[in-house]
Amino acid sequence: MAVQHYENFPVASLLCPAHLRPAITAIYHFARCADDLADEGDASAEQRLADLSRYRTDLTAITQNKLPSAEWLSVFSALEPILHNYQLPQKLLADLLNAFEQDIRYTCEQRRYADDAELLDYCTRSANPVGRLLLHLYGMGDELSLTQSDQICSALQLINFWQDVQIDVARARWYPSLQTMQRFGVVDSDLQTDKDSLNASLLIAYYANTARAMMIKGAPLACRIPGRAGWELRLVVQGGLRILDKIEALKHATWRQRPKITMIDLPLLLWRAWRMG
Repeated sequence: MAVQHYENFPVASLLCPAHLRPAITAIYHFARCADDLADEGDASAEQRLADLSRYRTDLTAITQNKLPSAEWLSVFSALEPILHNYQLPQKLLADLLNAFEQDIRYTCEQRRYADDAELLDYCTRSANPVGRLLLHLYGMGDELSLTQSDQICSALQLINFWQDVQIDVARARWYPSLQTMQRFGVVDSDLQTDKDSLNASLLIAYYANTARAMMIKGAPLACRIPGRAGWELRLVVQGGLRILDKIEALKHATWRQRPKITMIDLPLLLWRAWRMG
């Protein structure tokens, strides 16, 4: 599968159990296509929401053993047998669509997250379903595994936010909550590319440290998942932590420069993954 977009975690990689690659690929394509409907191109907010509504109708159709429309036939024809064969929880797939719709509305209405609890609630729909779907494929549904998966996935989503501040602010997308911006004395102008703001650095440092603590709490899950899937998750965890290292190296000024992981980081990621246990 050719992945055209930057991702915080590998998708259907060589480390993934071979028999699960078709299922993971189908889930990825479902989420990626929906994300593109919400985010790519120059369509209006109204058009994006209308597209996602039809996309949701197709999801409902295949859960009821009905034919989807021809519009995204390749996505849903691949997802349908996976959904039924593995009995995927439909709610997790629908939650992803809810998150995409929320992003569109918040951006269009220039609505902000009032506090960090509201932001974390968004993560429960935008990121956590991915981890829970993978655990479902692995046959792991115990409460500890679900909790640790949620911690990893929410941390990855938050790391993505604090990595992409420069991009998001330019697109009028605001993920720092109003309450936390006020706590650190940060105003919108502090997060413009040409600004050097100590308060903004403290804000991003606080958020980065919070994400790191969340990732570390969830990390033991990677050592409990057997085989290649566990090794893949180790690299996911270490990739997120490495981005946090790079954010720190930039003195947390990610509204001025976006950190990236490159192939140069791979040996370090592999070594850190091996040291996890």
